[in-house]
Amino acid sequence: MLQQLTQLVKDVDGAWAAAIGGMDGLLVEGHSAAAVSLDLLIAEHAGLMRGAGDAYGMIGGGRPRELYIRGEQFSVFLFPVNEQFFVLLALDGGSANLGQARVYTRAAARALEGEL
Repeated sequence: MLQQLTQLVKDVDGAWAAAIGGMDGLLVEGHSAAAVSLDLLIAEHAGLMRGAGDAYGMIGGGRPRELYIRGEQFSVFLFPVNEQFFVLLALDGGSANLGQARVYTRAAARALEGEL
């Protein structure tokens, strides 16, 4: 898992961290090129994933397929692996390539699905 997350950060322009998290908010595995708490990133974003799932479920939209949050300093792309786990990819605020993030994160999630 760590090898796939490390490669994901290398493959996506502007990416600086990748992690696998549980919908329960616990970090499973992660790689970061910056001094940041992946535990905290996973915990906070798991809540957002659950909230998005609840909201879409109430209106008949099904489960979220991806979630992108853009902040002033950095952005986060989230992609569900299955109902229990998701991949988080942290990106630079201005120079990140969202297209690459979507393609490579989707591929990583599919590769990781058999391991989770």
